Amino acid sequence: MPLYIHELAEWPEFHWDAERVAARLGPVRHRQGRLTGRMQAMGFKLQSEAVLTMLTQDVLKSSEIEGEILNRDQVRSSIARRLGIDIGALTAADRNVEGVVEMMLDATQHFSTPLTAERLYGWHAALFPTGRSGMQRIIVGAWRDDRMGPMQVVSGPIGRERVHYQAPAAGVLPGEMARFLTWFNARQELDPVLKAALAHLWFVTIHPFDDGNGRIARAIADMALARSEQSAQRFYSMSAQIRDERNAYYDILEATQKGSLDITAWLEWFLACLDRAIEGAEETLGAILEKARFWEHANALPLNERQKLMLNKMLDGLDGKLTSTKWAKLTKASPDTALRDITGLIDHGLLKRDEGGGRSTSYSLAPPSNRA
Repeated sequence: MPLYIHELAEWPEFHWDAERVAARLGPVRHRQGRLTGRMQAMGFKLQSEAVLTMLTQDVLKSSEIEGEILNRDQVRSSIARRLGIDIGALTAADRNVEGVVEMMLDATQHFSTPLTAERLYGWHAALFPTGRSGMQRIIVGAWRDDRMGPMQVVSGPIGRERVHYQAPAAGVLPGEMARFLTWFNARQELDPVLKAALAHLWFVTIHPFDDGNGRIARAIADMALARSEQSAQRFYSMSAQIRDERNAYYDILEATQKGSLDITAWLEWFLACLDRAIEGAEETLGAILEKARFWEHANALPLNERQKLMLNKMLDGLDGKLTSTKWAKLTKASPDTALRDITGLIDHGLLKRDEGGGRSTSYSLAPPSNRA
């Protein structure tokens, strides 16, 4: 008896309850259109800030889902440089950061370009520039060959592993991927948002690479979502929402891949997750507007470049508390200069001292009412 959906005789003839899915799809499409309309009314500079914020989240969170933590400043700088967005001083990025950013931007900025095997090989090579996943050498820029055994998704300690999923054998991959790519590139009556959900599931079920399948599946879904809006501008992050719901994400994937070709439950989960991602973007939009209001006031003040740099870092979400020591390190200034910079911002009402004192003194952005 088949254990996985790719073993079923009807594979990949997916089907679903149209009424149940439509009940989820309608509100999501409405919210998607409303967010796009709001962002288009904000002006180019704020749109660019929103796109940079969301793409940064997408790259960071898609990697986090797989347990890889990237440096936020490196990711943000790499995206800004590639998109020509001025954020002041740029942070040099590692090769692995550049690779993930390159893949994501190719998927979202060139969404109308056909998806091909060669393009996917390029994405995969960008994700693994050293030819290794951790300490293990893997096949890069080509489909897996299963020389080390069947491709399995497992968890648990060695000797007590739990197999969550086993992918199709390597020998069928060329045919499976050719069929998937023909479907993905073809024009269909299927709503593009549903196509994003189905593409994600279909690709990750084939699992054609030695590693990186989840990140590439999410990039393909983002590409389809960009097609659904006919826009390269990303104003929400599906990967960030999936990261927040990672356990549910893996649970619904496993249940779907071990179920039937009726994927109603997967589509409902994907649409609900997307709805929450767009809802979360409303909060990010509010933060971007607040940042714009902050700089309307701050730009009239006599601030030096170090102060502007650190204020931007705090507005974007500085990791940990701000201290004079951290200021000196990030701006490459002396401790005395760092303290003068901070004191000047307190005098302008832009920073405030947190509770506590002495060597543990930290600082936060002051509320708008404190601004001089």
